[in-house]
Amino acid sequence: MQAANGRTVDLHECRITPQGTALVFADAVVPATAVTAAAAASPVPVATQVMDCAIQEIDIASGALLWEWHSVDHIGFDESMVRPTKGQIYDYVHANSIDLEVDGSLLVSARNTSTVYKIDRQSGEIVWRLGGRRSDFAMGPGTAFGYQHDARRRPDGTLTLFDDEAPPLPARGLVLRLDEQAMTASLVAAYPHPGGLTVTSQGNLQTLPNGDVFVGWGASPYCSEFGPGGDLRFDATYPAAKQSYRVFRQPWVGRPSDSPAIAVERAATGALTVFASWNGATEVDRWEVLAGSDPSAMASVAVAPSTGFETAILLATAAPLLRVRALDPGGTVLGMSAYAAPA
Repeated sequence: MQAANGRTVDLHECRITPQGTALVFADAVVPATAVTAAAAASPVPVATQVMDCAIQEIDIASGALLWEWHSVDHIGFDESMVRPTKGQIYDYVHANSIDLEVDGSLLVSARNTSTVYKIDRQSGEIVWRLGGRRSDFAMGPGTAFGYQHDARRRPDGTLTLFDDEAPPLPARGLVLRLDEQAMTASLVAAYPHPGGLTVTSQGNLQTLPNGDVFVGWGASPYCSEFGPGGDLRFDATYPAAKQSYRVFRQPWVGRPSDSPAIAVERAATGALTVFASWNGATEVDRWEVLAGSDPSAMASVAVAPSTGFETAILLATAAPLLRVRALDPGGTVLGMSAYAAPA
């Protein structure tokens, strides 16, 4: 997808709306003097260039730009948690997620201000700030967060995010409840890793239909599932050099394009073992073995429950041809192997 006005789409977000549009970041380097939102008490930093985190709404079918918003028009230097370095581009906002509010406003997370912003799509004005140096909410016990990612409004009205914090503080998944009348934020749940993982960037929190939450730990090579009470139910790691921006747990059905595999082994006693497998298939409940004198005269001689990647089935048959077929729980044939001849 192409951004508009000479900009390129930033990798942090692509939020598809019900109206067939995409909300993306289209960041670009601009002069520091372009930051018109800077307060008088926040002079232009030593950096001469800054990163403008622009949001664009693009019609997917036509590629037309429908709406645009610029951080330099609304967020001042005084909100940033990071300091500029002379001679380097000052990424003082670093927005990293966009979500839709019920009223049509946008929920935008900005890592380098440690703030979640609610933005009115009609006026472009910031409705409120959650967290950071200028929070409009009184932050209740346990609600403070820093350098966060993946701010999402959930159907029950809660707000979830991944709280990176900053080493040596441990990261955590976070669920907050916002009272937009009293302007208070209260803690619903927090999900730190039992190992006290510290995370320097990235990460996300996904709510699952069964009430569990699934957490991707960003720069730390882990993903974890927690029960509603915070008990760890699944934990996986991958090579230390690898990272994840966001990790999701989704229903998945594996339907391999190739056929099931069969191998036959004959013991010294003459007994046969048939090995059945189908790499990547997720629906196999059991295996049926067919035997016969030729392909037109095959009959079922054994059925065995699938036991994982490869299922071993003992047989007593003198038939010269064997074949296996994979069955789902209802008995539907999912696939059939080639013919095999016992040695």
